[in-house]
Amino acid sequence: MSTDKVEKLQVKFTKVAEGLLGSEGPVFNKDGEFIMVAPEMEEDGQSAGQILKINLQNGQPTVWCRPKFHDVGGIPAGCQCDQENNIWVADMRHGILKVTPQGQVTQMVREQDGQVMQGCNDCAFDYQGNLYVTAPAGPIAPQPYQRSMQEPFGSLYCLKRDGNIVKVDTGFFFSNGVAVSADNKMLIVAETKPRKLWAYDIIGDGQLTNKRLWATLPHVNEGTGPDGMDFDCQGNLIVANWGEWSLEVFDSTGKHIYTIDCPFDKPSNVHFQPNSNRVYVTEHHFHGLWHFDWKHQGQKQY
Repeated sequence: MSTDKVEKLQVKFTKVAEGLLGSEGPVFNKDGEFIMVAPEMEEDGQSAGQILKINLQNGQPTVWCRPKFHDVGGIPAGCQCDQENNIWVADMRHGILKVTPQGQVTQMVREQDGQVMQGCNDCAFDYQGNLYVTAPAGPIAPQPYQRSMQEPFGSLYCLKRDGNIVKVDTGFFFSNGVAVSADNKMLIVAETKPRKLWAYDIIGDGQLTNKRLWATLPHVNEGTGPDGMDFDCQGNLIVANWGEWSLEVFDSTGKHIYTIDCPFDKPSNVHFQPNSNRVYVTEHHFHGLWHFDWKHQGQKQY
Protein backbone atom coordinates (compact mmCIF):
# COMPACT_ATOMS: atom_id res chain seq x y z
CA MET A 1 0.00 0.00 0.00
CA SER A 2 1.37 3.42 -0.93
CA THR A 3 2.16 5.78 1.92
CA ASP A 4 2.85 8.84 -0.28
CA LYS A 5 -0.08 10.81 1.13
CA VAL A 6 0.03 9.48 4.67
CA GLU A 7 0.47 12.26 7.20
CA LYS A 8 3.28 11.80 9.73
CA LEU A 9 2.29 12.85 13.23
CA GLN A 10 4.55 13.88 16.08
CA VAL A 11 2.90 13.35 19.45
CA LYS A 12 4.28 13.74 22.95
CA PHE A 13 5.11 10.36 24.46
CA THR A 14 5.52 10.09 28.22
CA LYS A 15 7.35 7.09 29.67
CA VAL A 16 5.58 5.45 32.61
CA ALA A 17 7.81 2.42 33.24
CA GLU A 18 10.55 0.30 31.66
CA GLY A 19 12.32 -3.00 32.21
CA LEU A 20 9.10 -5.05 32.04
CA LEU A 21 10.42 -7.91 29.91
CA GLY A 22 8.28 -8.45 26.82
CA SER A 23 5.98 -5.58 27.82
CA GLU A 24 2.50 -6.36 26.43
CA GLY A 25 -1.22 -6.73 27.09
CA PRO A 26 -2.24 -3.27 28.41
CA VAL A 27 -5.76 -3.07 29.84
CA PHE A 28 -7.74 -1.27 32.56
CA ASN A 29 -10.02 -3.21 34.87
CA LYS A 30 -13.38 -1.82 35.99
CA ASP A 31 -11.81 -0.42 39.16
CA GLY A 32 -9.50 1.77 37.08
CA GLU A 33 -6.40 -0.34 37.81
CA PHE A 34 -3.89 -0.76 34.99
CA ILE A 35 -2.88 -4.32 34.17
CA MET A 36 -0.29 -5.61 31.69
CA VAL A 37 2.04 -8.56 31.26
CA ALA A 38 5.76 -9.33 31.25
CA PRO A 39 5.81 -12.51 29.15
CA GLU A 40 9.60 -12.81 28.79
CA MET A 41 10.32 -13.32 32.47
CA GLU A 42 12.17 -16.58 33.17
CA GLU A 43 13.18 -18.71 36.13
CA ASP A 44 16.06 -21.19 35.72
CA GLY A 45 15.92 -20.67 31.97
CA GLN A 46 12.22 -21.58 31.77
CA SER A 47 9.22 -19.38 30.98
CA ALA A 48 7.80 -17.61 34.04
CA GLY A 49 5.70 -14.81 32.60
CA GLN A 50 4.00 -12.39 34.97
CA ILE A 51 0.69 -10.52 35.03
CA LEU A 52 1.32 -7.12 36.58
CA LYS A 53 -0.53 -4.19 38.07
CA ILE A 54 1.18 -0.86 37.38
CA ASN A 55 0.96 2.25 39.53
CA LEU A 56 0.56 4.86 36.80
CA GLN A 57 1.67 7.65 39.14
CA ASN A 58 5.16 6.27 39.79
CA GLY A 59 5.51 3.43 37.30
CA GLN A 60 5.99 0.79 39.97
CA PRO A 61 4.91 -2.74 39.01
CA THR A 62 3.36 -5.26 41.37
CA VAL A 63 3.26 -8.92 40.39
CA TRP A 64 -0.40 -9.88 40.50
CA CYS A 65 -0.02 -13.50 39.43
CA ARG A 66 2.26 -15.95 37.60
CA PRO A 67 0.34 -18.45 35.46
CA LYS A 68 1.67 -22.00 35.76
CA PHE A 69 0.05 -25.26 34.69
CA HIS A 70 1.51 -28.76 34.25
CA ASP A 71 4.70 -27.41 35.89
CA VAL A 72 5.16 -25.02 32.96
CA GLY A 73 5.26 -21.27 33.46
CA GLY A 74 3.17 -19.04 31.25
CA ILE A 75 3.90 -16.60 28.44
CA PRO A 76 0.92 -14.24 28.89
CA ALA A 77 0.57 -11.84 25.97
CA GLY A 78 -2.83 -10.15 25.55
CA CYS A 79 -5.50 -9.10 28.07
CA GLN A 80 -9.12 -7.96 28.13
CA CYS A 81 -11.52 -7.13 30.97
CA ASP A 82 -15.10 -8.45 31.04
CA GLN A 83 -18.16 -6.85 32.61
CA GLU A 84 -17.67 -8.88 35.82
CA ASN A 85 -14.16 -7.41 36.20
CA ASN A 86 -12.38 -10.65 35.33
CA ILE A 87 -9.23 -10.32 33.24
CA TRP A 88 -9.02 -12.70 30.29
CA VAL A 89 -5.50 -13.50 29.17
CA ALA A 90 -4.19 -14.96 25.92
CA ASP A 91 -1.17 -17.05 26.90
CA MET A 92 1.27 -18.54 24.39
CA ARG A 93 1.87 -21.63 26.56
CA HIS A 94 -1.53 -22.10 28.19
CA GLY A 95 -4.15 -20.77 25.75
CA ILE A 96 -7.04 -18.86 27.32
CA LEU A 97 -6.86 -17.91 31.01
CA LYS A 98 -9.30 -16.12 33.30
CA VAL A 99 -8.07 -14.15 36.30
CA THR A 100 -10.65 -13.21 38.94
CA PRO A 101 -10.48 -9.85 40.73
CA GLN A 102 -8.86 -11.76 43.61
CA GLY A 103 -6.05 -12.95 41.30
CA GLN A 104 -7.12 -16.60 40.96
CA VAL A 105 -6.06 -17.97 37.55
CA THR A 106 -8.04 -20.64 35.70
CA GLN A 107 -7.12 -22.32 32.41
CA MET A 108 -10.39 -22.15 30.49
CA VAL A 109 -9.79 -24.47 27.52
CA ARG A 110 -7.64 -27.57 26.99
CA GLU A 111 -9.21 -28.97 23.82
CA GLN A 112 -11.35 -27.89 20.88
CA ASP A 113 -13.18 -30.60 18.91
CA GLY A 114 -10.82 -33.21 20.32
CA GLN A 115 -7.71 -31.27 19.31
CA VAL A 116 -5.29 -29.76 21.82
CA MET A 117 -5.82 -26.01 22.12
CA GLN A 118 -3.15 -23.76 20.60
CA GLY A 119 -1.19 -21.15 22.51
CA CYS A 120 -2.73 -17.67 22.29
CA ASN A 121 -1.43 -14.14 21.80
CA ASP A 122 -4.23 -11.55 21.92
CA CYS A 123 -7.96 -11.30 22.52
CA ALA A 124 -10.95 -9.00 22.07
CA PHE A 125 -14.57 -9.18 23.18
CA ASP A 126 -17.40 -8.40 20.83
CA TYR A 127 -20.43 -6.57 22.21
CA GLN A 128 -22.31 -9.83 22.82
CA GLY A 129 -19.65 -11.19 25.17
CA ASN A 130 -17.90 -13.53 22.72
CA LEU A 131 -14.11 -13.56 23.06
CA TYR A 132 -12.08 -13.72 19.85
CA VAL A 133 -8.56 -15.02 20.44
CA THR A 134 -5.57 -15.24 18.11
CA ALA A 135 -3.46 -18.37 18.49
CA PRO A 136 -0.07 -18.20 16.73
CA ALA A 137 1.58 -20.90 18.86
CA GLY A 138 1.50 -24.67 18.61
CA PRO A 139 -0.31 -26.98 21.05
CA ILE A 140 -0.37 -25.72 24.63
CA ALA A 141 1.87 -27.01 27.41
CA PRO A 142 3.11 -29.56 28.19
CA GLN A 143 3.66 -29.88 24.43
CA PRO A 144 6.89 -28.28 23.09
CA TYR A 145 6.70 -24.56 22.39
CA GLN A 146 6.25 -23.62 18.72
CA ARG A 147 5.48 -20.37 16.90
CA SER A 148 3.94 -19.97 13.44
CA MET A 149 6.52 -17.60 11.93
CA GLN A 150 8.03 -20.23 9.59
CA GLU A 151 4.97 -22.39 8.97
CA PRO A 152 1.42 -20.98 8.69
CA PHE A 153 -0.36 -22.84 11.48
CA GLY A 154 -1.57 -19.75 13.36
CA SER A 155 -5.29 -19.79 14.14
CA LEU A 156 -8.23 -17.70 15.30
CA TYR A 157 -10.63 -19.01 17.95
CA CYS A 158 -13.84 -17.75 19.49
CA LEU A 159 -14.78 -18.60 23.06
CA LYS A 160 -18.51 -18.06 22.74
CA ARG A 161 -20.65 -16.55 25.46
CA ASP A 162 -22.28 -19.99 25.97
CA GLY A 163 -18.85 -21.38 26.93
CA ASN A 164 -18.21 -23.33 23.73
CA ILE A 165 -14.94 -22.84 21.85
CA VAL A 166 -14.74 -22.84 18.05
CA LYS A 167 -11.80 -22.47 15.68
CA VAL A 168 -13.00 -19.94 13.13
CA ASP A 169 -9.91 -19.68 10.89
CA THR A 170 -6.37 -21.00 10.55
CA GLY A 171 -3.39 -20.89 8.19
CA PHE A 172 -1.82 -17.64 9.46
CA PHE A 173 1.85 -16.76 9.60
CA PHE A 174 1.54 -15.58 13.23
CA SER A 175 -1.99 -14.37 13.94
CA ASN A 176 -1.58 -11.50 16.37
CA GLY A 177 -3.62 -8.39 17.27
CA VAL A 178 -7.42 -8.50 17.10
CA ALA A 179 -10.17 -5.88 17.39
CA VAL A 180 -13.96 -5.58 16.95
CA SER A 181 -15.66 -2.54 15.39
CA ALA A 182 -18.14 -0.47 17.40
CA ASP A 183 -21.14 -1.70 15.39
CA ASN A 184 -20.16 -5.29 16.24
CA LYS A 185 -20.16 -6.16 12.54
CA MET A 186 -16.44 -6.34 11.69
CA LEU A 187 -13.48 -8.22 13.16
CA ILE A 188 -9.89 -7.24 12.30
CA VAL A 189 -7.03 -9.72 12.71
CA ALA A 190 -3.32 -8.96 12.28
CA GLU A 191 -1.07 -11.44 10.50
CA THR A 192 2.41 -10.35 11.47
CA LYS A 193 4.84 -11.96 9.04
CA PRO A 194 3.18 -10.73 5.79
CA ARG A 195 2.25 -7.40 7.50
CA LYS A 196 -1.45 -7.82 6.73
CA LEU A 197 -4.70 -6.87 8.44
CA TRP A 198 -7.65 -9.12 7.59
CA ALA A 199 -11.31 -8.16 8.00
CA TYR A 200 -14.27 -10.47 8.57
CA ASP A 201 -17.98 -9.81 8.82
CA ILE A 202 -19.46 -11.02 12.13
CA ILE A 203 -22.81 -12.71 11.45
CA GLY A 204 -23.35 -14.52 14.75
CA ASP A 205 -21.65 -15.82 17.87
CA GLY A 206 -18.33 -17.15 16.61
CA GLN A 207 -19.59 -16.97 13.02
CA LEU A 208 -17.49 -15.04 10.51
CA THR A 209 -17.77 -14.58 6.76
CA ASN A 210 -16.37 -12.49 3.89
CA LYS A 211 -12.69 -12.63 4.85
CA ARG A 212 -10.82 -9.94 2.93
CA LEU A 213 -7.53 -8.05 2.97
CA TRP A 214 -8.29 -4.83 4.82
CA ALA A 215 -4.85 -3.19 4.90
CA THR A 216 -1.12 -3.85 4.57
CA LEU A 217 1.33 -2.12 6.89
CA PRO A 218 4.23 -0.11 5.45
CA HIS A 219 7.74 -1.25 6.22
CA VAL A 220 11.37 -0.21 5.89
CA ASN A 221 12.93 -3.00 7.94
CA GLU A 222 12.64 -6.75 7.58
CA GLY A 223 11.03 -8.93 10.22
CA THR A 224 8.44 -6.30 11.12
CA GLY A 225 4.66 -6.27 11.15
CA PRO A 226 1.37 -5.51 12.91
CA ASP A 227 0.96 -6.35 16.57
CA GLY A 228 -1.72 -5.07 19.00
CA MET A 229 -4.42 -2.56 18.03
CA ASP A 230 -7.33 -0.51 19.33
CA PHE A 231 -10.17 1.49 17.77
CA ASP A 232 -10.96 5.11 18.58
CA CYS A 233 -14.55 6.37 18.78
CA GLN A 234 -14.43 7.59 15.16
CA GLY A 235 -13.71 4.10 13.83
CA ASN A 236 -10.00 4.71 13.26
CA LEU A 237 -7.75 1.76 14.12
CA ILE A 238 -4.38 2.43 15.78
CA VAL A 239 -1.98 -0.45 15.09
CA ALA A 240 1.42 -1.14 16.65
CA ASN A 241 3.92 -1.58 13.79
CA TRP A 242 6.48 -3.78 15.57
CA GLY A 243 10.04 -3.08 14.39
CA GLU A 244 9.25 0.18 12.54
CA TRP A 245 9.42 2.97 15.18
CA SER A 246 5.77 3.77 14.51
CA LEU A 247 2.08 3.30 15.10
CA GLU A 248 -0.09 3.23 11.98
CA VAL A 249 -3.62 4.65 11.87
CA PHE A 250 -6.26 3.39 9.43
CA ASP A 251 -9.73 4.82 8.89
CA SER A 252 -12.87 2.67 9.03
CA THR A 253 -12.40 1.57 5.39
CA GLY A 254 -8.81 0.41 5.90
CA LYS A 255 -7.23 3.48 4.32
CA HIS A 256 -3.86 4.34 5.88
CA ILE A 257 -4.23 7.94 7.09
CA TYR A 258 -1.50 8.58 9.70
CA THR A 259 1.88 7.34 10.86
CA ILE A 260 2.70 8.23 14.47
CA ASP A 261 6.44 8.36 15.08
CA CYS A 262 7.54 6.60 18.28
CA PRO A 263 10.70 7.01 20.42
CA PHE A 264 11.08 3.20 20.35
CA ASP A 265 11.29 0.72 17.49
CA LYS A 266 9.18 -2.20 18.69
CA PRO A 267 5.69 -1.05 19.78
CA SER A 268 3.78 -4.16 20.81
CA ASN A 269 0.28 -3.03 21.78
CA VAL A 270 -2.00 -0.05 22.36
CA HIS A 271 -4.97 0.49 24.65
CA PHE A 272 -7.19 3.49 25.32
CA GLN A 273 -7.90 4.51 28.89
CA PRO A 274 -11.70 4.24 29.20
CA ASN A 275 -13.65 7.45 28.49
CA SER A 276 -10.42 9.18 27.51
CA ASN A 277 -8.23 10.08 24.55
CA ARG A 278 -5.15 8.79 26.37
CA VAL A 279 -3.48 5.83 24.68
CA TYR A 280 -1.13 3.51 26.56
CA VAL A 281 1.56 1.83 24.47
CA THR A 282 3.75 -1.16 25.36
CA GLU A 283 7.04 -1.76 23.54
CA HIS A 284 10.05 -4.07 23.34
CA HIS A 285 12.89 -1.53 22.92
CA PHE A 286 13.02 -0.43 26.55
CA HIS A 287 10.44 -3.10 27.50
CA GLY A 288 8.44 -0.14 28.60
CA LEU A 289 5.03 1.45 29.01
CA TRP A 290 4.28 4.91 27.57
CA HIS A 291 1.28 7.09 26.93
CA PHE A 292 0.23 9.85 24.54
CA ASP A 293 -2.97 11.79 23.92
CA TRP A 294 -4.87 11.11 20.69
CA LYS A 295 -7.25 13.26 18.63
CA HIS A 296 -10.30 11.25 19.76
CA GLN A 297 -11.45 9.15 22.68
CA GLY A 298 -11.28 5.40 22.50
CA GLN A 299 -14.13 3.20 21.37
CA LYS A 300 -16.47 2.15 24.19
CA GLN A 301 -15.43 -1.17 25.67
CA TYR A 302 -18.91 -2.43 26.56
